[in-house]
Amino acid sequence: MARLAQTAGLTDVQQEILKTVREFVDKEIIPVATELEHRDEYPQAIVDGLKELGLFGLMIPEEYGGLGESLLTYALCVEEIARGWMSVSGIINTHFIVAYMLKQHGTQEQKDHFLPRMALGEVRGAFSMSEPALGSDVSAITSKAVRDGDEYVLNGQKMWLTNGGSSTLVAVLVRSDEGHPEGTAPHKSMTTFLVEKEPGFGEVRPGLTIPGKIDKMGYKGVDTTELIMDGLRIPANRVLGGATGRGFYQMMDGVEVGRVNVAARGCGVAQRAFELGVGYAQQRHTFGKPIAQHQAIQFKLAEMATKVEAAHAMMVNAARKKDSGERNDLEAGMAKYLASEYCKEVVEDAFRIHGGYGFSKEYEIERLYREAPMLLIGEGTAEIQKMIIGRRLLEEYRIQG
Repeated sequence: MARLAQTAGLTDVQQEILKTVREFVDKEIIPVATELEHRDEYPQAIVDGLKELGLFGLMIPEEYGGLGESLLTYALCVEEIARGWMSVSGIINTHFIVAYMLKQHGTQEQKDHFLPRMALGEVRGAFSMSEPALGSDVSAITSKAVRDGDEYVLNGQKMWLTNGGSSTLVAVLVRSDEGHPEGTAPHKSMTTFLVEKEPGFGEVRPGLTIPGKIDKMGYKGVDTTELIMDGLRIPANRVLGGATGRGFYQMMDGVEVGRVNVAARGCGVAQRAFELGVGYAQQRHTFGKPIAQHQAIQFKLAEMATKVEAAHAMMVNAARKKDSGERNDLEAGMAKYLASEYCKEVVEDAFRIHGGYGFSKEYEIERLYREAPMLLIGEGTAEIQKMIIGRRLLEEYRIQG
C-alpha cells in the first residue's frame, strides 16, 4: 500500500489532476504553511498558484471556461490541499459553493455574468448565512431585504464570513417578506442576494462594511469576518434565480456541497496527522528502541489509519451520490460528522505520540491540533448532523400503516 485513502475507479484525467495538486501541496504549501499560519498571513502566492492550476474553475462547466469536473474530483483535491494547510482549502470552498449555487439556481444572465470570471479566479466567491445570535438556527435570520422600485434595500449583520475581505462576490441569505403573507413559514420567506463588492476591509461599497478579521484560535491565514449591511441597495436582477422566497433551499443545496468539502478537509488533516505521527514514531527512541516498536504506539497507529480510511470512504460515497443527481443530505451529514470527529481523534493521537514536542510551535502537529476543532463546527455541528441523519433515517425506515 503506497499510502492511505486511495480512491478506486478514477479516470486518467482525475488521477492526473490529483497528482498535480499533490505535487503542488508538497512543494508549495507544506514547506511554508506553519510559518504563514503563525503569522496569520494570507497565502497570496499559494492562491496565485491555484489560479494558474485552474482550480478556481474546477467544477465550473466548460462552456463558462471551467474544467467541468465532478464534486468527487473537487473533494479529492480539497483533501489533498487540506493535508497541506486547511486554511487554503477554506479559501476555495466558499468560492465553489457560490459557483455551484449559480450553476444550479442562477438565471442565464447571472451565469453568463459571473461564472467565466469565477473560473479564472478574477471574481472570488463567499457565502453568508450565519448571524451573531442564531448559530445553526437558520430560520431565526433577522437580516432583511425590502423592495424599493427596481432595487432591494438590505439591512442586518452577518457573522463568520469566510473570505469576507478577499472575496468580490458574496451570496447573502436574508428575509424578504415581499409576496409572502404573515404566517408564512420562515424558510419560505428567505432570499439569496448576489452582492458584488471590492476586496478589503471597511466600507467596501455604499451600505456594506466588512470589519477587520476575527482573531481565531486556528484556521488562520484565511480572513473570517462579519458583514454589516446598512441601507445596502441591490438591483432586483441580483436575486439568485430571479425570484424571492427560494433562498433557503438554494443555500441548503450549497451547504450539502460544503459538508462534503468539510468531510474532505477532515480527511486531509487526519491524513497529515497520521503521516506526522507514524514518521515521528519511527524516529523517537525510548527504552532502547523506536517508540513505533512499542505495542501501545502500534495500537494507536492502527486505530488512526483505520479512522482515516473509514472517513475517506464515507466522503467519497457522499460526493459520488451528489454527482449522480440523487439527494445526498444523509450521506453528506454522515460523512461530515464522521470525518470531523475522526479528524479530531487522529490529530490528538498524533499529538500524544509526539509527547512534549507536540506542544511546541516548532512542530507541525501543534498547528493541526488548533485547526481540527473548526471542523467540528463548520457547516453544522455534530448535533445538527445527527438531527439531519436521524430525520432522514426515519423517512427511509418509516413503518407503513
